[in-house]
Amino acid sequence: MPVVEVQNLRVRYGDLVALDGVSLKVEGGAVGLLGPNGAGKSTLLKTLLGLLRPDEGRCMLFGQDVSADAKGIRRRIGYMPEENCLIPEMTGVQFVSYMGRLSGMKGEEAMSRAHDVLFYVGLGEERYRKLKEYSAGMLQRIKFAQAIVHDPDLLLLDEPTGGMDPPGRREMLELIREVTEDKGINAIISTHLLPDVEGVCDEVILLDRGRLIMQKRMDELRREMKEMYLVRIRGDPDRFGKALSIYGITVISGGEDLRVRMPEGGSPSDILKAACEADVQVRRMEPMRSSLESLLIDLQGGFDRL
Repeated sequence: MPVVEVQNLRVRYGDLVALDGVSLKVEGGAVGLLGPNGAGKSTLLKTLLGLLRPDEGRCMLFGQDVSADAKGIRRRIGYMPEENCLIPEMTGVQFVSYMGRLSGMKGEEAMSRAHDVLFYVGLGEERYRKLKEYSAGMLQRIKFAQAIVHDPDLLLLDEPTGGMDPPGRREMLELIREVTEDKGINAIISTHLLPDVEGVCDEVILLDRGRLIMQKRMDELRREMKEMYLVRIRGDPDRFGKALSIYGITVISGGEDLRVRMPEGGSPSDILKAACEADVQVRRMEPMRSSLESLLIDLQGGFDRL
């Protein structure tokens, strides 16, 4: 049974279509939700939580329709919002225990668990300070603490490393890795920081303008990155592209500096053969030490708003 299943989901804000026919399944593990501002990432998370009602389509978590029992399903979810929706006059431990009670925990259990998770996220010594005294990095940690206080089955994390310095960001990613790998909690991590996804996630979902562009496992993406070559030519790139296609080589981006993807079992010598047939000069050819970012740019056709 999928942890998350979305079928033909459409969500509108007036005339603005925030999600446009999105369908996907998440079987489990840690999944990165990527896309530029306005792609629909936060809207998708809020719809999964039952905070937004879709205009069309269905949202199911753990095999249950969210609209049928949104409150019950939310108790199985830990949500870390991008915004600081906190209570400034509360101390850290008061706030986290309060959020535990909202998720169905009894008072004494919630308070005990709040102490535990605050030490776990590195705020044990700060747990009696008021939230208004917390730094930006501490606020991210407190939001993560309240998301895990009730031992959820699924975490929805919206920009979990936002506003953190590099050491804090690394520590937050390590916390996410621990809860997903060691504790077996599923997670959907919405972010625009691609290295965060590369370091933590098993799978990637890419949204743009409210539409699903891609959903692939990280190992498949890494395999595709290894098959890519950068080829600089002098001559007609269109004619060269046609010659490459005969050998099953895909042109990802064109011009005189081409990114090409080799087919399974293909040889770099096929690139040179195609160049001879197209009467173009190969000035440079090398395997791409590609990143996830460059691959997603190609898949989206210009990930320039990320």
